[in-house]
Amino acid sequence: MKFNKQIGFLFLAFIIIASSCTKTFDKYAVNPNQPTSVPAYLLLRQIENSIMVFPGGDEDKFSQNTLSTYTYYGNNEYWTGSASLNFGTLNNVIAMEKEAAKASTSATAVNPYGALAKFFKAYIFINMSMKVGDLPMTDALKGLDMPTPKYDTQKQIFIQSLQLLEDANTQLAALIASSNTALLGDFYFLERISNSKDPLTTLKQWQKVVNTFKLRVLINLSKKSADTDLNIKQKFADVINNPTKYPIMTDLTDNLEYQYNTAFNYYPNNKGNYGNDATRLCVAATWLNTLSSLNDLRAMKVADPARGLGFSDTSYKSFVGGGNGEDMSTLGGKINAFTISPIGRKRYYDGYVGENTFLVGYPEMCLNIAEAINRGWITGTADTWYQKGVKAMFSFYGIVDGANTVSFLKGTAPGDYVNYTVNFSFTNYFNQASVKYAGDNATGLTQILTQRYLTLARNSGLEGYYQWRRTGVPVFSTGPGTGNSNVIPLRYQYPSSEIATNKDNYTAAVASQYGGKDDINAQMWIIK
Repeated sequence: MKFNKQIGFLFLAFIIIASSCTKTFDKYAVNPNQPTSVPAYLLLRQIENSIMVFPGGDEDKFSQNTLSTYTYYGNNEYWTGSASLNFGTLNNVIAMEKEAAKASTSATAVNPYGALAKFFKAYIFINMSMKVGDLPMTDALKGLDMPTPKYDTQKQIFIQSLQLLEDANTQLAALIASSNTALLGDFYFLERISNSKDPLTTLKQWQKVVNTFKLRVLINLSKKSADTDLNIKQKFADVINNPTKYPIMTDLTDNLEYQYNTAFNYYPNNKGNYGNDATRLCVAATWLNTLSSLNDLRAMKVADPARGLGFSDTSYKSFVGGGNGEDMSTLGGKINAFTISPIGRKRYYDGYVGENTFLVGYPEMCLNIAEAINRGWITGTADTWYQKGVKAMFSFYGIVDGANTVSFLKGTAPGDYVNYTVNFSFTNYFNQASVKYAGDNATGLTQILTQRYLTLARNSGLEGYYQWRRTGVPVFSTGPGTGNSNVIPLRYQYPSSEIATNKDNYTAAVASQYGGKDDINAQMWIIK
């Protein structure tokens, strides 16, 4: 009996000690200096930064806005492999929704972060799908509950995304009407243009972004205009015909754009890296030669003259781009002979701020509306929207109707510029046969698409490339310089992580879309 009591005492002591150790472990396992959750407004800042596509990278080259002339700093070949996809950012969107809901007074209450989350989901899923085609959407982002999500078709992704945009617009409208909301962390509008820091003003701006982006999505579906499930003509008309319910952008201040400053975020091309790439980064012929052929002053804003051609600095004949399809040795010889134009050193290398970069912009929206009128989706005067879009882009580059100052590098030393005054007439510009709107026909459509491409240059990521892929306008340069056997690819491959972690669903998706081969030259649903 005595022996058993001793065992009992020892067992009780063990339980007490173990319990004490567990409590001690639990106490010290939590770092009091590390937050267990992140406020919605901090997640919003991260999301907003993550969706930004900065100029100066491959997107510029793939849209044939710029090119390299020196192999040490890269070439002009298109991709040969997989896409980078933004599921990590989408996880932050989900986390932002949850944090905002936790902070809300009601589980069912509409809040600004939840409304913006719907926009971000649509924006990110569409941009990912535009790269590869079908993707997990319905079953995605469920973690261990769904480790191998099935793929949604590209059509399903667009249908769901259009519904998300519809819901985002509805919720933003309700928040604005309630006049009782708060939005922090937004650097696109609250910290850029809303001097009063009024969250309602900011939400009104975001509502315009949602509906303007919706117009882009519908235009990108132009090859599917007969699909009754999508009903894109009616959806486009609904936005245009009901501005009270669906407000859209009205000028450049409504742009969803990234603003640079000298404190911590420099424009990618700046005076600090002048020596690295200012003489090795040139303007692509697809962009610059189009401007020059239209006697468009934007040519002199984005490029320096090719002085080896023997024309004056302010002759449009001096603004000649290099062909992205040319091999690097040819391009290197041309830039050394000054027979192609370097990128504008005054505009892009004289400081650190540069121009704002827009992700969704008013000029493009105007051209999207003009295209819809030209295609017969809506009624209206296409020429009016056509000219609005072009004039807005002139304004973006600081071009006025009358006397304009243009500055070019005088010699080779940075900061040594020569200035000229160039007169530019909007009337004369739009009266040119190549620019004057030809009417709601194929020629008029090409004019609209040409100007839409020009508004997208160095803006909106791959949108210029996506337009070429959808319409063939403008004609892109091809050849040994572009790689891929002189053919511009039509899509990216899926990331290798899909093969490693979701092989069965990946295999089924590739089989249903591309005949079993994850081919960068295959046509995805949206362009068939």
